[in-house]
Amino acid sequence: MAAHVYGHQAAIQQFEESFASGRLHHAWLISGPSGVGKVTLAFHLARRLLGGSDLESPAGRRISAGTHGDLLTIARKMDPRKGQLKGEITVADVQPIQNFLHHTATEGGWRVVVVDGLESLNRFAANALLKILEEPPPKTALFLTTSSPGTLLPTLRSRCRVLALAGLDEADMKAVLPDVPDDVLHRAHGSPGRALFLAQDRDGICAGLVERALAGEELDHENWVIVSQIAREAEGFALVCDLLGEALAGQARDAAFAGDLPRAALMADRAGRLGQMRMQSERFSLDRAEAIREVLALARQG
Repeated sequence: MAAHVYGHQAAIQQFEESFASGRLHHAWLISGPSGVGKVTLAFHLARRLLGGSDLESPAGRRISAGTHGDLLTIARKMDPRKGQLKGEITVADVQPIQNFLHHTATEGGWRVVVVDGLESLNRFAANALLKILEEPPPKTALFLTTSSPGTLLPTLRSRCRVLALAGLDEADMKAVLPDVPDDVLHRAHGSPGRALFLAQDRDGICAGLVERALAGEELDHENWVIVSQIAREAEGFALVCDLLGEALAGQARDAAFAGDLPRAALMADRAGRLGQMRMQSERFSLDRAEAIREVLALARQG
């Protein structure tokens, strides 16, 4: 729950202007690429409302410890049987918001809810949250983060003020990740989270798999052993998807610049299918090794 935010000053300014006006909107949809700092910004704004911007203040320490009585965080929970995050946020996960918002603030000020990963809400959870957004109590603020705003209910989006985040510039990326090589930072396109993913692939194992799949090569037994190894890593599947998505998007751009619009459309469609496969795999907690095999098969289609 860091207090400092690198970049995103335009979004912070929008919030500050709304706060200063005395008519702060009750729901803020913080959207942007994966790993760009959406939840960090959400907690920065929560600290602003709860008087905890100074980490050493009593409120600041309670927020850092997760014990502040006026702050509630909702996110995907860990599945103890599979040892990984559950694929979705359920209505049972969202229901505590209702009770939280209808109790008096413990410190007499704002009550703040952070929902991290709005695209992970299943249909019932999304409808439950929508009802909360329709009739929010006074001095309530909800910060909702998403990497896929287009997948949300239109009625839910319409009740939020949007803070759309772009990637960080080079200086901010270096400030956030001073020990990550410059070439990795450049490939991360302004996303610190993506840079950390890429930095994990120190031996180029994931990149090599993606490259061979894009070349149409059938992967042999040795490569399938590598797939199983990658699948055991918490972020292995996400890293393969990131690398493949970047490659497909690059092929689509190159084809468009070359005037080959049919191929550009094909690659863009393939990138879209990859995104759907990734979302379904993460939402339903599918076997990671099998999920990696499926996205690599998509790449081999040529």
